[in-house]
Amino acid sequence: MKILQSLHQRLVIRQLSLRAREGRSGSAARTLSAQRGMTLIEIMVVVAIISLVLGGVGLMAFNQFKQAQTDTARKDVVQIQQAVELYMTQKRGKCPKTLQDLKASGVAAKVSKDPWGNDYQINCPGEKTSVDVISSGPDGELGTEDDVNNYTDEVADEDVEQT
Repeated sequence: MKILQSLHQRLVIRQLSLRAREGRSGSAARTLSAQRGMTLIEIMVVVAIISLVLGGVGLMAFNQFKQAQTDTARKDVVQIQQAVELYMTQKRGKCPKTLQDLKASGVAAKVSKDPWGNDYQINCPGEKTSVDVISSGPDGELGTEDDVNNYTDEVADEDVEQT
């Protein structure tokens, strides 16, 4: 029994000494650990900032993609016009009905659709030039403001400014 009392006293003394030490250095230890980590609010602020930056970059990239599609269509209509004029020279003024005719005659190496997946329209003789080549643009309808053609750059430039 005396042994148990002795052990109990030692345990109580040890606990008291540990508490005393914590009282002196506990607040300093807590301050250090608080400075090392980040709070949930800080993490959320960082995630929000990163999201805003990525959203802005994504928006700019999407606008550049639209511009690239319009530029590609503009270059394609000029190349198709040149191919149609060559075809007409070889066929003594006969106008090709489709791009397939250009490929079949060997004037064009490949036949492709416009960047929006629509066929290019070929008009011989054209209303504005000897050959009008028209892409229906992003909306897929001919005769609208967003059409891309070989006879004016103004239509394509207006489309870019509106987006």
